[in-house]
Amino acid sequence: MVLDPNGDSPEARVIAVVQRLLGERSITRLVRPSDDLREVGLTSLDMVSLVFSVEAEFDLMIPEISIAPVHFRSVAAISNLVTTLLHDQ
Repeated sequence: MVLDPNGDSPEARVIAVVQRLLGERSITRLVRPSDDLREVGLTSLDMVSLVFSVEAEFDLMIPEISIAPVHFRSVAAISNLVTTLLHDQ
């Protein structure tokens, strides 16, 4: 697993991104790694923002083929995708 300079795991960083997006929608629910992000309150437009936010957070480009619901359904799925992409760099 790739760690950032502050020692945060990709999963912790993805949770922070998701919590920030939820906060922008005034949703204060805590998110667990396995939660379905649509069920916690993210809309389809939020999911687009999530893709861009994850790219910015990890300074990477998510290939178009990987921008699929299966990769953005939960924090765990996003973390797995990010870990794979960072490993492949």
